[in-house]
Amino acid sequence: MSLDLFIYATLFFGLLNGVVYWKGFVKAGRKAWEAFIPFYNIIVQLKIIERPWWWIFLIILPVIGNIILIVIIYEWLHVFGYRKKRYTLLSVITCYIYLIYINYKADTKYVGRDDEVIIKNVSTWTSAVLFAVVAATMVHTYFMQPYVIPTPSLDKTLRVGEFLLVSKFHYGVRVPMTPIALPMIHDAIPFTGMRSYTDKLQLPYLRLPAFQKIKRNDIVVFSWPTDNWVEYGKPEKGFMTKPIDKKSNYVKRCVGIPGDSLEVREGWVYINGKKNELPDRAEPQFKYLVTTKGGQFNPSYMHQRYDLDPDYYGQISANQYVFTSLTVDVANQLKNHPNVVSVERATTPKGQSEAQVFPEEGNYSWNTDFFGPIYIPEKGKTIDLNVEVLPLYKRIITEYEGHTLAVNGNQITIDGEVSTNYTFGQDYYWMMGDNRNNSLDARSWGYVPFDHVLGKPVFIWMSYDTVEGVSPRWDRFFTTVGGNGERVSYLKYFLIALALWFGIDFFRKKKKNG
Repeated sequence: MSLDLFIYATLFFGLLNGVVYWKGFVKAGRKAWEAFIPFYNIIVQLKIIERPWWWIFLIILPVIGNIILIVIIYEWLHVFGYRKKRYTLLSVITCYIYLIYINYKADTKYVGRDDEVIIKNVSTWTSAVLFAVVAATMVHTYFMQPYVIPTPSLDKTLRVGEFLLVSKFHYGVRVPMTPIALPMIHDAIPFTGMRSYTDKLQLPYLRLPAFQKIKRNDIVVFSWPTDNWVEYGKPEKGFMTKPIDKKSNYVKRCVGIPGDSLEVREGWVYINGKKNELPDRAEPQFKYLVTTKGGQFNPSYMHQRYDLDPDYYGQISANQYVFTSLTVDVANQLKNHPNVVSVERATTPKGQSEAQVFPEEGNYSWNTDFFGPIYIPEKGKTIDLNVEVLPLYKRIITEYEGHTLAVNGNQITIDGEVSTNYTFGQDYYWMMGDNRNNSLDARSWGYVPFDHVLGKPVFIWMSYDTVEGVSPRWDRFFTTVGGNGERVSYLKYFLIALALWFGIDFFRKKKKNG
């Protein structure tokens, strides 16, 4: 939704609010015109139901506002004498039609607020749950969001089965663009296959000020740019375009920032011609062919000795194995195994194209091991545009920045005008996994626009190894995602603090009760 359309929508809903409520405003002793002024009408409405004016900030917050609006409908009906919860339910399921009926009804009278009746009608338990949902949604939407690592693309930095906290304020909070959605449910209602939102109303992209910029080698959570899945596993429904904030969330390492020239050589990333130096906790992994003297590797032994997931290696002949996720260190260790003859990197030769490698068109013979060089677009920078380089930027121009594009021979037109250059409207990033042969990343789908960036993983609060049963990785509980050197678990300090808190609370209550 453009800013102009957002302004028109605000005026429209202000008018709609007036149509719904103006009769009630008059019956409550207010002027009819007050019901038609956007935002001001909300403040007046809060006065009528005797709620503080600052509730307006809760109402206008996407997602949270949906919950608060239901509370306001209940309390609006309450001050007009309709104090049963079923009246609120009728108003919601009839899309305000029942509420309009009450407001326009001739014998409806303003009777004011009675807190005792509200307490009797809405239990303390219900109020507590409602408060908890609003508070949790506030934290989830605007501060910290939990995330579970589903794949080994960043192994060993982030392991499958780890539970993270993702900071939304480091790179600036991205305000939800899909306001009509169930709280804390990303895209589908569990066990139903139904969407948890409606995309009929979309807000313009807005990001609050950031505490820091995305730096090269930062680990970033973002909305997967090409997430246009069929409707929740039902191919007959056809492909659907998801709103940005409802696309699947991915986590990768940002190896290329705006303005960089990036190239992949034998799986290693080079930035502006120099090999990218990863943080010391990062452990790149590659595909290796291992030749043995015969016999089989024991999966349990390999997992315990080398921390290898059996799903990522297999036997391809009597004495040869392929390992798709070996670190350089483990590969060197395997060379010393008494049953191993040789350990060799397996790479796709330079110049040999692979399917599903960006940009999947044009004269680009790239693969996951040899890729680029490629320019990472920077906001405000202008590039020369021709049919040779167009495949690299086509999706940016059309999908991410909303222009119409046409090609006639060697002539390119953008928004109906012949174009020989293009100026980027936002920053873009290159996201890759450390597990170079087991990562669906930018080499497959290209650039990540800044408006798709969700946040920065900062903390691992729980970690479980599920390869052989379910066993906790205690040394990774309560550890930071970033940082240098060996990980330090703060779990024991947390448990000590928790025990002290319970102890102090116990003795305080004991002293109070005599």
